[in-house]
Parts: sequence; C-alpha cells; structure tokens
Amino acid sequence: MGNIATTVEAQIKRLKERGLIIDDEEKAKEILLDIGYYRLGFYFYYFQDSENHNFEEEIKLDDIIDLYYFDFDIKMLLLRYIYRIEVHFRTQLVYHVSNHYETNNAWYSDPRIVNNDILKEFNNIYYNLKTNNNTLIKHHSKYPGDSFAPAWKVFEFFTFGQIFKFYSNLKNEELKKKIASTYGFRDVSLLNNYLISLINIRNICSHNAVLYDFNQPIGIRRIPNLKYRLKTGNTTNLNASIRLLLFMLSKISSNRANDLENSLKLEFEKGKNKILVKKIIENKIKFDL
Repeated sequence: MGNIATTVEAQIKRLKERGLIIDDEEKAKEILLDIGYYRLGFYFYYFQDSENHNFEEEIKLDDIIDLYYFDFDIKMLLLRYIYRIEVHFRTQLVYHVSNHYETNNAWYSDPRIVNNDILKEFNNIYYNLKTNNNTLIKHHSKYPGDSFAPAWKVFEFFTFGQIFKFYSNLKNEELKKKIASTYGFRDVSLLNNYLISLINIRNICSHNAVLYDFNQPIGIRRIPNLKYRLKTGNTTNLNASIRLLLFMLSKISSNRANDLENSLKLEFEKGKNKILVKKIIENKIKFDL
C-alpha cells in the first residue's frame, strides 16, 4: 500500500492496472472497506510477481476473497482446539509442580526451581498482572503479605508460550518427564518439539496472519501414531501441523480429535469447490486426511 493513504477508488484502479479481474466494483469497494487493502495484500502477494506486483493471468478478486475466508475459517477452527490442548497442558504443569512443591505455592518465582532466565522476564509480566488483573488485585488485597499469588491463580493468565517457557525452564528434569508422560512420551524433547509447533500455529491463528502458506521453522518430529503420522517427507507445512494437532488432541480426548478431523474434512471439501482454493489445497497445503 506504500506510505501514502489512498482512496478505495484508487486502490481498485491500481489492482486492475496490475491485472486483477474485478467483476463488480461496488462489491469490491465494500470488501476493501470491510477487510482492508493492506490485510488483503498478504493474500494478493502470492499471486503477484515480485518486481511489478502484476497478478497472474485470470486471477479474480473473488478468488482472493474465497481464499481469505477459507484461511480465516481454518484458523478459527484450529484455534478452538489448540486452546483445548493449552488448557490441558497448563493444568498438568500447575498440578504436578504445585503438588511436588506443596509448601511453595509460588514455586514459579523461586530460582531454586526455575532458571533465572525466565525469572527476569517474569518480573515485568507479574507486575503488569498484579496492577491490572482483577483476580490478582483481589488476591494481594486479601493477602498483603504475599509477594506472589499461588501458581493456579497466576497461570490462568499466562499465554501458551509463557506456560511452555516455565515448563522448559524447570530445573527438575524428573518433573518434566512426569508431565511428558501424561501424553505418553518418555522423551521431553519430543514434547518440546510438539508444543513449540502448536504454539507457532496458535500465534498465526490468533494474530490473524496467513495460515495456508505457513511453514514450521523446525520440522515436526516423527508422530508415534500410524493414524496421524505424516505420509510425506514434508514436516513443516500446514498439513503436518494439522496432523500433529490431531495427534496431540487425541491424547486428551479422542472425541475432540474426531470432531476436529470431521470439521476439517468438511471445510476442505467446501474449499475444493472454489477454483483458487482448490489449487492451494492440492499444491500448497497438500491436505491428505
């Protein structure tokens, strides 16, 4: 969009000059004023040349909008079920560590229990919670002598990424193994790989970035389940992330995993009725459930 604001009429003119087919300009104005030129630009990008930003032949605005809404619907669907895993993992961490250190309900602030690196970051986070979060404000009002509230209160307000950081920064390796074992893993590094991958997808979905083209920075390790194991050597694309999500969800609830799988199949079948979306599904995502 550049550094200078433009009118919706100018935006349509620019898109048409670059070869985008716009059949209904009034509808295009409505879309651009609803979603925004800049946000849609993340989807335009994949069908333009890098030098002049000209579109590939026969690309229509309607095709881009179909892709945008397909991507959005998949993000909202995945986010719902990733949250299910997040809640479960938070519960395992708080339950097992709090019971292990039963006389220290604020173990997350203790440098004997967690590495100093996470504590430096945590102090700012806790100060913000303590001054802005009603639950913690009430706690410190009721218990003015407490430097920190119990873990089961505080961790409810941490992000998935923050929760994982505390897990990975636990000094007690046996505790980490115990938590990993609740998912059937003896290898803590395997759980780490899976959780980092899910957090990456969660961040894409919650920040409304482009999902269909996302690739994990580090490949997803071999899934120890034939049903969800990757069928190809691609361990970074969206299809790999979807298979991992289903696998981890099945560790918590087979019913929820089946619900998600059926919902995904339905969304992808609907997507295949759209020309551009079908192309993306088959050539980019390579969805194979």
